[in-house]
Amino acid sequence: MKLGRGGTVTEPVRAERLRITGYQGLSLAADRWEPEGEREGTAVFLHGGGQTRHSWARTARGLAAQGWRAITVDARGHGDSSWSRDGVYSLDSFAADLYSIVDSLDERPVVIGASLGGRAALVAEGERPGVLAGLVLVDIAARVDPDGQARVRRFMGSAPDGFASLEEAAEAVDAYRPGRKSANPDGLQKNLRRRANGRWYWHWDPNFLAFSADPRNFAVDRLNSAARNVAAPTLVVRGTKSDMVSSEAATELIGLVPSARLVEVAAGHMIAGDDNDMFTAHLGDFLAGVTAPEPLP
Repeated sequence: MKLGRGGTVTEPVRAERLRITGYQGLSLAADRWEPEGEREGTAVFLHGGGQTRHSWARTARGLAAQGWRAITVDARGHGDSSWSRDGVYSLDSFAADLYSIVDSLDERPVVIGASLGGRAALVAEGERPGVLAGLVLVDIAARVDPDGQARVRRFMGSAPDGFASLEEAAEAVDAYRPGRKSANPDGLQKNLRRRANGRWYWHWDPNFLAFSADPRNFAVDRLNSAARNVAAPTLVVRGTKSDMVSSEAATELIGLVPSARLVEVAAGHMIAGDDNDMFTAHLGDFLAGVTAPEPLP
């Protein structure tokens, strides 16, 4: 139970499962939280590579309690979404999926994208200016640190034979992010699947690993060009402990995006997971200034 608008007591908002048809008919899994009463707008959450929609659940639930319809989506090849039929993952395909998500809605959404999700959202808005009502880029910039990128790639490819237990998977996560709060083995079940051999495997297509090795998906010139054309109000959120996005790279990005502003959170690359309360507070401040979107024609 929690206090809602006007001090009334409301029940926690619950998610509804749905499927969204993505680019080339690929099926995307999503959760939707509908607010009680008047809706302020729609927020779509896109996770980072190797994650699932569940990484946004706490933030999405909080926004719904504030009057926003919140939709969290599993990217293609991740979670409960279908895998690419040809086993190929490109920035173009992730951006095209976002266009399909927008087309399925009755209003232009604010998109909150972390890492991979932010990169896709930047391209989608920058190459079709005005398709979004607002844009929140979570620890992503046109230029990312190659050492940090390689570290992520090594972690994602470090367990091809899976894990013997959830506790073993949690230990691997803790080793990847030393000094942070220990991973909850039970919570990891949403990111892992147990196969017939009894071992636990990350719940994403192993072919996705080739994404970070393809320079076309990290073309700085393309991302800079997209940034210059962004028409939506934009918030860039950088983790001060991030090994992916430097302060200089974040400053470069907001210098290109019209009307963008930067906030920094004492967190690593996984900002919402490291300090969800602070991230949600910054997000709420930004959304309060976003003009209510007009219905799509």
